[in-house]
Amino acid sequence: MKASSKKKNVERKTSNSKSQNPNPRVLVITPEVTYLPQGMGNIANYLTAKAGGLADVSAALIGALFEQGADVHVAMPDYRTIFSEHFGPLWPILQKEIETLKSAMPEERIHLAQDQAFFYLHNVYTDYEWRNTKIALAFQREVINNIIPRVRPDLIHCNDWMTGLIPALAREQGIPCLFTVHNIHTVKTTLAQIEDRGIDGAAFWKHLYYEKEPSDYENIRENVAVDFLTSGVFSSHFVNTVSPHFLEEIVYGHHTFVKDNLRTELNNKFNAGCAFGILNAPDPSYNPKTDKALARPYDASDCIAGKMENKRVLQQRLGLVQDDHAPIFFWPSRLDPVQKGCQLLADIMYHIVSRYDDQNLQIVFVANGEFQQYFAEIVQFHDLSNRVATCDFNEKLARLAFGASDFVMMPSLFEPCGLPQMIGPIYGCLPVAHDTGGIHDTVRHLDVHTDSGNGFLFENFDAGGLYWAMNEAIKFYNLPADVKATQLRRIMTAGVETFNHSVTAGHYIELYEKMIRRPLVAE
Repeated sequence: MKASSKKKNVERKTSNSKSQNPNPRVLVITPEVTYLPQGMGNIANYLTAKAGGLADVSAALIGALFEQGADVHVAMPDYRTIFSEHFGPLWPILQKEIETLKSAMPEERIHLAQDQAFFYLHNVYTDYEWRNTKIALAFQREVINNIIPRVRPDLIHCNDWMTGLIPALAREQGIPCLFTVHNIHTVKTTLAQIEDRGIDGAAFWKHLYYEKEPSDYENIRENVAVDFLTSGVFSSHFVNTVSPHFLEEIVYGHHTFVKDNLRTELNNKFNAGCAFGILNAPDPSYNPKTDKALARPYDASDCIAGKMENKRVLQQRLGLVQDDHAPIFFWPSRLDPVQKGCQLLADIMYHIVSRYDDQNLQIVFVANGEFQQYFAEIVQFHDLSNRVATCDFNEKLARLAFGASDFVMMPSLFEPCGLPQMIGPIYGCLPVAHDTGGIHDTVRHLDVHTDSGNGFLFENFDAGGLYWAMNEAIKFYNLPADVKATQLRRIMTAGVETFNHSVTAGHYIELYEKMIRRPLVAE
């Protein structure tokens, strides 16, 4: 339950150091980032820590803000081991270079939280909730106690449960705060444990969200758990999910796995006009013209020849039937039956391969997960090894598969955003997908007659729906070559223009300016 049912506007309690920069100062707080812009600080080129799409969208947004001249700062954990593993034996040399150069910088924009909790991690997150909670508290303690007072931001952008306590501090201090929900995951702990880790929870306890209705500070301090993710939504001034349709699905109760408390708070923000959906975008390295993982690079102008050559290489590498005209369906996502819908394909895989036996229809899995062995057993039982390949995830192989395949499969039960259905069209690999979440926002059913759409959608989440969509894809595949080429060129061109970080960052910047009601960059 909420600590206070009424959220009052609090006068700004922190003074802002404008110094010589009149631009609003934005502090982006994120537990992961793929890259940082060159020139942002001496350590910008040396930092990368990624677990998922949050790292990519953080990198894109920070880069766009910096390129436009915004006064942007970044707070993230000092993942010393992760950084050193990324650079290998060069890391000790780079560390010395960083320390030497730091003293020459009048103002650093990258602020690394310091704590043993994440110095020696090999991955951003662990498999143990108690340890993730400890890491999150250590990170937020450093941000609250040291980084925010030093940066004195005009606006704070927090990302996911790892930053869920910070919006409560921002509300108490009157700093506009945006909270982005990337994944429906949370951790919980008590105020006593929060304070034991060095965070003065008493200063902003009324803005946190508790499992039970709080009475007063003393009675709830040790006995009522704080929900990190829901606290972030509840206390922030604005909130966004990573696709518009997924936000609507949560608000209207379409997903039973979303807890009632989170749905209620998102609903409150939505009805108040303070909740939005902003799509993520693929990393810019996903470009068939420059992708070094492809056997032959290509673009929209020569996509047919380019994809044909990549198809030959993929078939040979995986031991599939060598057939230039065989349609290939590519599975790019983890084989998770809870979310990704792999059980739907398992139910129909033999039937769809058999139906198009004369065309040598092929399916390629480049994905790990508990269902991988199940598919391998189907392949062995029906002797389909020259038509179906099951491979562990490998990024280079996955990129080649995008370039070689005709269709990418995304039959997800739910999808907060999803990236493969955006990457696919850029490579001329059309999505076959369930109409849900971010897929709904990025895929339209293809209609050759009206030159519209970029994939094949099914509405009912069952094996029959997927079977229908795959058949629709084959109908398109069997159209005359010139018709297909025209549509692929259109779809690839639109994909590049639509699914990119500049578009995503532009939406965030618009929201920032709405929150602070002035431009981020001085005229």
